[in-house]
Amino acid sequence: MAGLTIRALRASDIEAVTALINLPGFRFGTLRLPYQTVDETRKRFENAGPGQVNLVAELDDRIVGDAGMMRYLGRRSHAASIGMGVHDDFTGKGIGSALLAELIDMADNWLNIKRLELSVYTDNGAAIALYRRFGFEEEGLLKAFAFRAGGYVDAYAMARVRLKPL
Repeated sequence: MAGLTIRALRASDIEAVTALINLPGFRFGTLRLPYQTVDETRKRFENAGPGQVNLVAELDDRIVGDAGMMRYLGRRSHAASIGMGVHDDFTGKGIGSALLAELIDMADNWLNIKRLELSVYTDNGAAIALYRRFGFEEEGLLKAFAFRAGGYVDAYAMARVRLKPL
C-alpha cells in the first residue's frame, strides 16, 4: 500500500496507539478492556522485556496498526507469541499482511525463532484467513477463552512452525 510504513513503536506514539487500541473493532478482536489509558499503554511500552518487538503501521503520518512479538525464555526460547490489530477504518487494505510479514521476517531472519504462536477468536474470520495465508495452522480450540461483550467466546490456538532450517 502506497505511503504505508512499518516501524518500531516510539514513545511519541503512545497517545496515538492508545486511541487505536480503544477503537471498538480493534478492541473486539483482543483481550483489552474498554477505555485503556495513555498511562497503561506507556507502562506496557516501558516494561517491554528483552526479545519483545513492538511495531506500528503508519499511513500518511497516522498510526493505523499495531503488532507485537514476545519471545519466550529458557527451553521455549525457540518460540514467540504474536498479537496485532488494525484501525477500524483501514481493515482489508493489506495493513495486517504488512505487519505480519514484518514480524515473520524478524522471527525467521533476525531472531531464529522456529515457532510463532497466537490465539484468535473463532468468529474473527478475516484474521484467521490472514494467519492461514502466512502458514499458521489451528492446533486447538480454547473453549470459553475470554469474556467479551457480555458472553464467552472461543478461540483457536494457532501456530506457524518453520520446518526447514535457514
